[in-house]
Amino acid sequence: MSSGQAARRVRILRAASELGAREGLASVQMHDVAKEAGVAIATLYRYFPSKPYLFMAVLEWHIEQFVGGHGHTAAAEGTDPAAEIAELLISLSVKLLDSPLLASAVALSSFTEYTSVVQARTDLVDNPLGQAILRLLRGGVREASETDRSRARLLIYGWWGLFVAMLTEELTTEEAETNMRLAARLLLTP
Repeated sequence: MSSGQAARRVRILRAASELGAREGLASVQMHDVAKEAGVAIATLYRYFPSKPYLFMAVLEWHIEQFVGGHGHTAAAEGTDPAAEIAELLISLSVKLLDSPLLASAVALSSFTEYTSVVQARTDLVDNPLGQAILRLLRGGVREASETDRSRARLLIYGWWGLFVAMLTEELTTEEAETNMRLAARLLLTP
């Protein structure tokens, strides 16, 4: 992807984020995203073939921004990786829930035909969130084992479930945070 294409992609993601935060998924139209981003509708569809695909990319972009902005590297000597990973996931949830309509849009998009649009997905632990968890888990000193990767994958799936439960108010923020800390402790403590 050229720098111009990357910039165009970011403009589209930013426009979709802003519209989703203001209007929610049902009210956002692809032509409005294209107009807000300053691209032709055909260009938008070339990058993102459907609205669910677009909003899943918005979620991934927000996660990349969050993880990149927090510089999650290896856990410091003497720190508790389980506690650090739980705090990372809790902080991400809080950040995403700052914009409830956008959080709802990305969650709803994940439950639609997204999987039928995307032929092959990479492993969850190969995305920025998974890599941040692995860095904290490994302490930066060894290669991730398959067990490490499985633990990271389970934590991400657990986080997602808790995020949706917070979004739908099935759990309070405090209950979800307690559950996330417990999940990290159970999965990461030898």
